[in-house]
Amino acid sequence: MRLTRIAGVVSAFALTTVLALTGAGAASAEPLAATGYVALGDSYSSGVGSGSYDSASGNCKRSTKAYPQLWAAAHAPSSFAFTACSGARTDDVLAGQLGPLNSATGLVSISIGGNDAGFGDTMSTCALSSESECLAALATAGSYISSTLGGRLDTVYAAISAKAPAAHVVVLGYPRLYKLDGSCVVGLSEKERSTINATADALDSVIAQRAAAHGFSFGDVRTAFTGHEICSGSAWLHSVTLPVDESYHPTATGQSSGYLPVFQSLA
Repeated sequence: MRLTRIAGVVSAFALTTVLALTGAGAASAEPLAATGYVALGDSYSSGVGSGSYDSASGNCKRSTKAYPQLWAAAHAPSSFAFTACSGARTDDVLAGQLGPLNSATGLVSISIGGNDAGFGDTMSTCALSSESECLAALATAGSYISSTLGGRLDTVYAAISAKAPAAHVVVLGYPRLYKLDGSCVVGLSEKERSTINATADALDSVIAQRAAAHGFSFGDVRTAFTGHEICSGSAWLHSVTLPVDESYHPTATGQSSGYLPVFQSLA
């Protein structure tokens, strides 16, 4: 009887040891940490205006000097997917940018909404047409921002959460383009510049509200760009340029000194 009891104790000890070594006794294995980074969005995220474009990205014009590339190079995430694309609207994000998102995605960045509101066409109108036409185009953009954009952002943000449920999402806004009463002596009127800035504020307000509603962080870059707007004398933003698609976009310094610190503080 004594030998049988000793044998049972030894067997139980051996089984416990095996379970401990293999983890078979645990209720469930700890999941791997979600540490991949995916950069979504439009030209402000792809880096249009900063040069050094990846030729493989084609018309998306993804730059090695864009804030997502700079952050990834400095922090070496376990994986990095850069799908932001020049000209992207909310529908383009949904249709072509979300593929890399999965359960291992721990960080997502995105700037989106400016093209939905007609940012490019509106600025072209302001640069090439009369003050009244510029103000009318800005009023149209403002109406879209207040009535329609929020719902489109909700659809994108919900899709991100569904595909990458563990991800921390940082939504980046847009800077004010002009320093008022600045150094520019030609070009748009002060009323046009003021209205452009007010429209950017309205855009950022809706983006910030919808990001908060989804539990995302909002990166407000307006303070970072203060003193570095067009007409400031130390601009981190292009005015009208050739090629024209780089107009009204951050320079390389705007990416590294404007967008990157704001994103880094929230990532």
